[in-house]
Amino acid sequence: MARKNYIYMLVFCATLGLWAMPGQAAEPRQVGKFGDWTSYVLVENGNKVCYMVSKPVKAEGKYTNRGEIFALITHRPSENTKDVFSYITGYTYKQGTEATVTIDGTRYMLFTQDDTAWGPDAETDARLAAAIQKGSKMVVRGTSRYGTLTTDTYSLKGSGNAYKAISNECNVR
Repeated sequence: MARKNYIYMLVFCATLGLWAMPGQAAEPRQVGKFGDWTSYVLVENGNKVCYMVSKPVKAEGKYTNRGEIFALITHRPSENTKDVFSYITGYTYKQGTEATVTIDGTRYMLFTQDDTAWGPDAETDARLAAAIQKGSKMVVRGTSRYGTLTTDTYSLKGSGNAYKAISNECNVR
């Protein structure tokens, strides 16, 4: 369990550029584990950052080597951002491609760069965050730089409570 939490922290920090000089960012603290989602908070330059994260229950594709895979929703109240959806795919995306997220039949497009995909704007992030909280299943599809198609399936069990936890922790409404 400790290794799993450590991996979540490393992935989050690397993805969001939080490798700060000593004293600038504290280690993430787990707020709670809710079904298949875990909520965390950390302090970066004196400001709270709250996020929820999950791993797929099923990862498919004809790949030989793939890193860790994570879906996250992040609040940064000091920057007036909330509901930021990001997806770490465990490989480098094919340049110029998009990834898709389908939640209970509704499809969303994500832009990709390196090994991460994001919603294109705050409106899409808000719709994704709402759908994740209310949904039961999320499927993310993407294409690696080698043309490998992947399909990752997530359980959304506990996502609503994980979202409430990060929102309460960061005082986001």
